[in-house]
Order: sequence, then C-alpha cells, then structure tokens
Amino acid sequence: FFSLRGKIASRAKKRPPIMKIPSLLIGLMATREASCFAPSLPSPSPLLRSKSATVVVTAPSSNVIGFNPTTTQLFMGWGPDPIWSTGTVESNIQACPSGSCVSIKMKVEDGSGFIYPGQYVQVKVAGDDEAQPAFLAIASAPTGERPKPDPPKKKGKAAQVDAAAGPEPAPAVPATWEFLVKKTDNNDWITSASAGSTYDVSQVMGGGFPVAENIDGFKYDFPTQNLLLFATGSGISPIRSAIESEQLGISTGDKGGRTCTLYYGVRTVDDMPYVSKFPEWEALGVQVVPVVSQPDVVCESGAVWGGRTGYVQNALEEDGVAIPRNSGALMCGVKGMCESVKSMLEDAGVFEGRVLTNF
Repeated sequence: FFSLRGKIASRAKKRPPIMKIPSLLIGLMATREASCFAPSLPSPSPLLRSKSATVVVTAPSSNVIGFNPTTTQLFMGWGPDPIWSTGTVESNIQACPSGSCVSIKMKVEDGSGFIYPGQYVQVKVAGDDEAQPAFLAIASAPTGERPKPDPPKKKGKAAQVDAAAGPEPAPAVPATWEFLVKKTDNNDWITSASAGSTYDVSQVMGGGFPVAENIDGFKYDFPTQNLLLFATGSGISPIRSAIESEQLGISTGDKGGRTCTLYYGVRTVDDMPYVSKFPEWEALGVQVVPVVSQPDVVCESGAVWGGRTGYVQNALEEDGVAIPRNSGALMCGVKGMCESVKSMLEDAGVFEGRVLTNF
C-alpha cells in the first residue's frame, strides 16, 4: 500500500523525458495570426511538453470586438474602500477562438502601486456610483517598483525633522495594464468596450503572490528549487503576470537553479488564451503543459487536440512532484482545482506555506 504522497513522489522519478513538440499548436497560432488575434510574438513555434502532437485547424471567422458599457467575475476578495481614477481602453481583442474571453489593454493614471504579480483592481462604469464593480487581476507584469530596504535610521534632530515631514509621496507613473476577462451574462459593459472608452479604476489591491516571503529564502529550511504553476481558464491572468514579472527567480537553459512548470487547464482548444505567448514563457524557463478537459468537443476553429487531456490535477498526479520538500506552487482558478492540487501537493510533502494563492 502506498499513500498518495508516495505515488506522486515516485511518479516524479518515473516520468518519461520531457519532449518539446514545436508543431503542437502551430496550426492554431497560424489561425490566430490570420484572424487578427494579435499574438504577442511573431514566431509560431510554441515549445510544449505533450504526449502527442496532432493539430488540424481551419481559420475561424471574426475576431476583434467592438466596445460599449457593465462587471466580470474574477472576485479576488474584498479590499479597502476604492479610490477611483480614470482608466482608458486602448484596445480590446478576442483572446481565444471561441470568443469566451477578451484581452483588454487599459491605460491608467498611476501604475506605481502595482508591485507584485497577483494584485488586482476594481473596475466599474465611469461616474456611476451605483454600478457594481468587476474585480480583475492584472495580467501584465508589475509596473511599480518594489520597496527598497530601509536606510539606516537617523538620530537626534534629523530624525525629528524626517518624522514631522512624513514619507515623501511617490510620483504618479502612468502605465498600461492588460486584463483577461471571461464573458458572462452580466459583464457586457466591460467585455464589449471600445478603444477610447473610459472606466473608473480603483487603486491596486491585495498583496499578490507572497513569493519573496514564502518561496525565496530559508523560511522552511530548504530553498525552493522547483516551482509549479497551476491555472484554469481566466485564472491564467495573475499566473502570466508572475511569469513575466522577473520575480520568480527561474533559471533558463542548462544553467541549473530553479525550475518551473506551468499546468494550464481549459475546456477546449478554442478556449485557450495566450497560446502565442507559450514560446516566450518557455524562453523564460517555464515548461508549459496545456491540459484540455473536453478534447472531443468539435471546435469551430477546426482544431483537434492531441496533447494532455483531463484536468490539471490529473496531469499533476501523472507527473508527480520531484523533491516535494524542495518545491513550491502558485495557483489561480476554479475552487475544485485549487483545493485538489493543494491537497495533493501537501500530501506529497510540499510545505503548506509554499502553496500560494493571490487572495
């Protein structure tokens, strides 16, 4: 009899060599190129870990979404009372072939408060005090500077003068943020917004993923050398921010150091955003493992999935966790996935404090 901990740890030793299959999503990426999905990279060669590689795609029809005003549903927890400023939509494009979510770029008056991946803002219809806000994790990399260590404290009169003056206010730094927003029955006001539309945007809220405190350093006696990322659907937003933040300490190439694997679950191939970013993430040292839960659903794009199937937690159980006491995780997605993955990791021997969410 073996416990789940034993199973996961032993499977980590037995799993087959990683195979990078450049052709896995080439057809899908080419489709998005042709249909103005505005991929972030011109190269159509994602490097993915997969069991097989068969994708056949025909180009979908329309793509870019026009914008109009109403809340989405990535609830990150209730923060302090919002202090509103103006956000201006720069672009809004369909984020995946199914059209189930959109990618919005929004210019804000001050991006200095966005310091850690996983932080979020509230967004609502401009000037409407009765409007219900959307709680949106910022999908792009942080635009503010992390706090620097406190300088040596002054003494005597100099200290009194500084105390009386108070902290020096930081200057506002305009920034452009990206949001990945899943369409729902009541959020057309944001998912259909057009370039130039303005919205009320709150100050940055939440502490984000506490990476420095729990993943770095020796808080749990062992340095974290293996980082696992888990996301489902639009929960990829804060995970993307973490990957592109340069705060994860991931090693690239054969340099040794911290490894990183992303398990990303979606319902169908057509519901998968950020496909064109996968090669960029691979170049940053992240092994990308897409998992499709309903591969037999006929996709309008014509895509046929030949990669990993089932759920994110199934893929984790199949692969196992190499050296659990030396591993940590970041996750965002549906409750069932987060609970299952957390339980599996802790049963395998990962420290509870190193299984992180952003809220």
